[in-house]
Amino acid sequence: MNLARSKPLSRRSVLQGAAAIALGTLASGCSGGEPSLRVRLLNRSLPRQLVGEFRRTLTGQPKLDFKPESNLQVIAELLTDWQAIAAGDVTPPPAWRRWLPFAGSAAVPAADLVTLGDAWLAEAIQTKVIAPLDLTELSHWSRLPSQWQALVRRNERGELDPDGQIWGAPYRWGTTAIAYDREKFAKLGWEPRDWADLWRPELRERIAIVNQPREVIGLTLKKLGYSYNTPDLDAIPELAAELQALHTQIRLYNTVDYLQPLILEDVWVSVGWSLDLLAAQENYPQLAIVVPRSGSAIWTDVWVRPAAATGDRRLVQSWIDFCWQTTVAKKISLFSEAVSPILLAEPRDQLPEALRSPSARFPTLAVLERSEFLTPLPVATLAQYDRLWRQLRQPRS
Repeated sequence: MNLARSKPLSRRSVLQGAAAIALGTLASGCSGGEPSLRVRLLNRSLPRQLVGEFRRTLTGQPKLDFKPESNLQVIAELLTDWQAIAAGDVTPPPAWRRWLPFAGSAAVPAADLVTLGDAWLAEAIQTKVIAPLDLTELSHWSRLPSQWQALVRRNERGELDPDGQIWGAPYRWGTTAIAYDREKFAKLGWEPRDWADLWRPELRERIAIVNQPREVIGLTLKKLGYSYNTPDLDAIPELAAELQALHTQIRLYNTVDYLQPLILEDVWVSVGWSLDLLAAQENYPQLAIVVPRSGSAIWTDVWVRPAAATGDRRLVQSWIDFCWQTTVAKKISLFSEAVSPILLAEPRDQLPEALRSPSARFPTLAVLERSEFLTPLPVATLAQYDRLWRQLRQPRS
């Protein structure tokens, strides 16, 4: 798989929440034999106690091996390595070397389930490193909002297809949002509330933003009243000029370090992923976060099954269904700076107090209805993105 840093899935490789699974293996069950369920998940993405709670729902003594990885790029590399080994393209090291720290990713046995982000789902399907899941019989599948069900139904080219197979199980989501320094804006007498505010003259060269064409061009489309997934950019004559105007406002494009300039007061605004912004806000309370009123991009993390997996499918399904239970969904939403899609069907007044009021973590339903997933685009549209992006990122005169 192409694992370039420019993809949106690198968003959670910095600034994670503290009350969650930390890096290291969490295993339970019988001490002998191979694990019955191996899961590789993003570091600090789930509350620690969930593995133990899941263990208590099972009969017998299956062994559970939950290992967090530092970022999603590592997980994507593992998917590729496992598939290469299964196809005979790579020879795994001897068994005695597989648990040495320097043995390499090919030494790690294939997991039965891993975390992946929706932006890499199409490529994972195309390269055949993941396998479809049978989720329709699970008791909580029907509670998953229809938008999330539609997102993971794909054909074998990775395209959205209502008749396609199910390739992932969404378990948490967030948005692209705006973080800003309250003190700086108190002097201005206004605060950002929508994408159009990024074009205001007071913010010239005072914005840091993720280095992502789909995000930057997408929010400009949204500002103009169009969808993030508009198929023909050339049909919007004002788009290029709007992008150039936004470019004059931006001091830094950086997918990894877009928050540091805001914290150091080099910029007044950072545009990035809600998970990162919320984690930063815990340590820097002068930061405020807003999800734009006109809607934003939604990202979601999904459980996917590696094509090389050989473990018990029933345990895989049990874990997914467990994550979709209301009580578990609430814990995920409280302790991972991201919200379970299951809670979208719950009345706000029945949610934990921290989730009841509209916030950057859980925006109003009106904002969410105007928000969108970044879905796969036709080749011709991607070429338009590439051309616009190259024009935009030419060295400043």
